[in-house]
Amino acid sequence: MGMVTEVRTSCLPAAERFDHWCSLTTDTLIPNLLSSDHAANFRAELRLVDLGAVQVSKLRYPPLETRRTAKLIRRSDPESYQVMLNLRGGHRLVQGGRDVAGTAGELMLYDTSRPWQGDACSDRGHISGIMVQLPRTLLPLPYERVLSLTAARIPADDGVAALLAGFLRQMTANAHSYTLADAGRLAAITVDLLAAVCAHHLEAEQQLQPETHHHSLILRIRAFIEQHLADPGLTPEAVAAAHHISTRHLHRVFQAQGLTVAGWIRRRRLENCHRDLSEPHNEHRPVWAVAADWGFVDKAHFSRLFRAAYGITPRDLRHLARDLRSRNS
Repeated sequence: MGMVTEVRTSCLPAAERFDHWCSLTTDTLIPNLLSSDHAANFRAELRLVDLGAVQVSKLRYPPLETRRTAKLIRRSDPESYQVMLNLRGGHRLVQGGRDVAGTAGELMLYDTSRPWQGDACSDRGHISGIMVQLPRTLLPLPYERVLSLTAARIPADDGVAALLAGFLRQMTANAHSYTLADAGRLAAITVDLLAAVCAHHLEAEQQLQPETHHHSLILRIRAFIEQHLADPGLTPEAVAAAHHISTRHLHRVFQAQGLTVAGWIRRRRLENCHRDLSEPHNEHRPVWAVAADWGFVDKAHFSRLFRAAYGITPRDLRHLARDLRSRNS
């Protein structure tokens, strides 16, 4: 399986579509019992982005009901979290004594180790959403605390949750533009943003152990940096002010990670420039315009930084990428 897998049940005979979808979701996500009034002609689509331990799936399907029973959990439990970003339609989830209905533009968190029952419905035919599945051990927050967020509605139209939602939409929309080398970085960003969302809603700063509080701060700072990379005014001073800490404290936080704040900002900007300069849809844009997209204001300075990081000039990278595409076409 490559990094991106796409499936459309419309390619199959109508009588086989629902059974295929049940098998597909069991293999790519987790075993559930599915039922639908549309089983006779189940038109559904899946785009799975495999980031290693983290799986991100964009789904589109008719109304259905799902159950994860204690028997299924005993048979197979990856001890994971699932997070659904509702894009269209609604999802109702019953888990851990809670019964909640989420609507488009909201996040919902599932725990694979506890039974649930849910249904998805829409007044406009299909339901769509983006599902993130990751091992619980990747989220640097206590399990017993995160449980309070399961079967709860988390608005995704503001703050870090909006940043996570936008990132998931962009990643799944442009999945084919990423390479296997990008998978680890994309997974790390996904986990960092999700942890920041959870920490915000748990008010983790007051309730977690000091080392977890420290990590939570790192996650929020990195999420802020990702959101503002294109701003030339993104400086350590601006980052510190946005998080109500001193610049000295900010530098200490990053030193514990073996990084400098300015170095992290520069690295992330260069990585984005490297990616965009390699893309065919950008090949007619001037190099300096791509650099400006990511906050660089001095052409010569950008060229020096790029060559120091990658051992090649931005212009030569673009030529190399074009040659590789020609040989592979």
